[in-house]
Amino acid sequence: MAKTGSAGEALNRVNTNSRPSDLRITDLRVAEIVGAPFTSALVKIYTNQGIVGLGEVRDGASATYALMLKSRLLGENPCDRSEEHTSIEIALWDLAGKAYGVPIYQMLGGRFRDKVRVYCDTDADKPSGTETGKRLKARMDLGFTFLKMDLGLAQISHIPGAVVAPAGVLDGFRTHAGRGRVRTLDERRARNAAYDAQNVPHPFTGLHFTEKGIDLLDQYIHEVREVIGYEVPLAIDHVGHISLQDGIRLARRIEKYAPAWLEDVIPWQYTEQYRQLQQATSVPICTGEDIYLKEGFEPLLNAGISVIHPDLLTTGGILETKKIGDAAQEHGVAMAIHMAESPIAAMAAAHVAVATENFMALEYHSVEVDWWDDIVTGLPKPLVKDGFITVPDKPGLGIDDIVDEVISQHLQPGVTGIWQPTDHWDDEYSWDRTWS
Repeated sequence: MAKTGSAGEALNRVNTNSRPSDLRITDLRVAEIVGAPFTSALVKIYTNQGIVGLGEVRDGASATYALMLKSRLLGENPCDRSEEHTSIEIALWDLAGKAYGVPIYQMLGGRFRDKVRVYCDTDADKPSGTETGKRLKARMDLGFTFLKMDLGLAQISHIPGAVVAPAGVLDGFRTHAGRGRVRTLDERRARNAAYDAQNVPHPFTGLHFTEKGIDLLDQYIHEVREVIGYEVPLAIDHVGHISLQDGIRLARRIEKYAPAWLEDVIPWQYTEQYRQLQQATSVPICTGEDIYLKEGFEPLLNAGISVIHPDLLTTGGILETKKIGDAAQEHGVAMAIHMAESPIAAMAAAHVAVATENFMALEYHSVEVDWWDDIVTGLPKPLVKDGFITVPDKPGLGIDDIVDEVISQHLQPGVTGIWQPTDHWDDEYSWDRTWS
């Protein structure tokens, strides 16, 4: 019989099919998909009490990062562990919330807001700012109140006289390393070369905008603002692998267009260069999507950047991102959240967003993926409505399940099935201490 009264009502929220202290992990499996909007590895962690936790590996990354931890998890209580890889950590929070019958945001200390503002990322692959502005205006017509676009090398590198570059360097940025199997050693070497070319740190590429190039970028964002107006925030990304000095030149030139932020101008490790960049411009400077753990953000917070931009699937997970946001608040720094994956990652980020006071906006990169909402059940459809996500008070992430029929139609090349047995990972072993 259901208990009544205030204490009884609280107990009624607990999943009575579960005894949290006796909960144990029994299996871990993955489903590797593509197009939501990029490549993703969805994760399920199974338990001895029939509760399943959902997680996800960062876009573009390998399912191996989750599978390699399976042997460390088997037999463990998911309610007791929070130090695992991000994809696993999200699933553990989902399991804990489902076991205790509470949403994740409640376990983070409660919420500051009911809805999460979403910013709509829009690749600037059109030949003019006017055309990109029209795409952004279409996002505004859908209800989005915060936008982001690309502005940098990709828009002008094909124009003679716009970019100074050592011979062959620009070619390396026009070819992307492919995924999947390669048939020959030559194909493998070509893929490795493409990967290496795009991992040369910005100060060492020798790329520079000419004055013509800066003029063209100025004209591009001017045309965008002419279409969308100045009432909506517009963030700038994908400047390209340029130097600190060129970043300063671009930032100063576009100050008059009131960007919400200028993102990832240089690698995040160059803290002193970020200090110089922010001190040289009134444009808010933003970085952080590739940083692991709070300790990686602290030098940048001390350097005075204006916006941090963690991705839960890189930082270490839900709890670590909450810590990062709280640390940023102490420095008077806002937190936006990077997210380019499925509704699983979106909901994990949304729970952190409602529980973090200095949150600004959450990235959404799937406005044109018509099957994105169909990946899971149990959430409102559409999940992103009028530019916001409303976070439900359902246990865990708030997701009921993943729809196998949907994801089976969008498998990564070479993947033959979903949730296949992973027994060969059960006995993986490595002595992984980080100190002695």
